[in-house]
Amino acid sequence: MTIAPKSHGRISARPTLKPRELITDTPDLAGAWTAQIITLFPQAFPGVLGESLTGKALQDGRWQLQTYDLRDYGIGKHRNVDDTPAGGGAGMVLRADVLEAAIVDARRAARGVMPLIYLSPRGPRFDQKMAQTWAGTDGVTLLCGRFEGVDERVLDHFGIQEVSLGDFVLTGGEIAAQAMIDATVRLLPGVLGNADSAVEESFSAGLLEHPQYTKPAEWQGHTIPDVLLSGNHAKIAEWRKAEGERITKERRPDLWADYKQPG
Repeated sequence: MTIAPKSHGRISARPTLKPRELITDTPDLAGAWTAQIITLFPQAFPGVLGESLTGKALQDGRWQLQTYDLRDYGIGKHRNVDDTPAGGGAGMVLRADVLEAAIVDARRAARGVMPLIYLSPRGPRFDQKMAQTWAGTDGVTLLCGRFEGVDERVLDHFGIQEVSLGDFVLTGGEIAAQAMIDATVRLLPGVLGNADSAVEESFSAGLLEHPQYTKPAEWQGHTIPDVLLSGNHAKIAEWRKAEGERITKERRPDLWADYKQPG
């Protein structure tokens, strides 16, 4: 397991059952929202999560990242993590015994309420509501698949929830994991500079976001709508709501149908 470096936060130590050579000397941050990643590519993290607001929040100890390298749990001299599919077929499947060892280690380190998720196109699609739910927990454990996926018995045994980034297939779960973590971490208290940003953006009220403008007031013959320069905040709010409704109705009839349902 490797843990991304942090510079602030309350520190707590915990025992580990992992071999000494797999331990880092970076302590946990007590109370920080925690993203655990089980992956064959721990070097892919934090990746873009180490930049901008999520990166600053990571440095400030508002959340922490723990990676579990599946290769560390591999079998035999070559640390094999996969094998051919039972019944034949192309590709390779991540072994149940390898996954079990990594999952058990991660769950031992988990604190509080931390959903265990397998990133898979078979699951329900990740959305803003799910990000809000995760942000209200103590963290999340994400299992990143590779090849043809994971042994189904692992999902059944641990009661793992499957979640999809969208209706398409990636070569692995790492990109999806970073996207989901980004969407969740930005909702944690203190991460966004303006708390209203998380309330007014797309999906938070069931609508797509209204158009945004900034200086200059005129560009290439295009001007900013007069209402936004009027200083009348009630009219501005009314315009923004109407524009959000218009765009949602035109571009996402599925969202619009949900939004218009009574109650």
